[in-house]
Amino acid sequence: MPELSPATQAVLDAFRSSHTGQGCLAAALRAAADQVVPEEQRPPRRGMRPGGTGALTPEEGAEDQRDATRRRLRAIASELEAQQSTSLTTMAQTNYQ
Repeated sequence: MPELSPATQAVLDAFRSSHTGQGCLAAALRAAADQVVPEEQRPPRRGMRPGGTGALTPEEGAEDQRDATRRRLRAIASELEAQQSTSLTTMAQTNYQ
């Protein structure tokens, strides 16, 4: 079996580190976001340069698109985790009744 790339191995490791179905998926999705769209430390621009000094350059627009993609992937992971948490709470309440 061929060796996995470091990015693929990180996603697989994250998937395997969680012990629940949706938790595994959320962990893998977060790891994929970290590998494909690494977090960069810079202030958000929201379509304009800081101070409203004009339109973004193509490079700045691409940076903003990468940031948006990362936020969307992580939002999906958060939603999966919230759904899992709600399901576990419902199961626990049902067991106590």
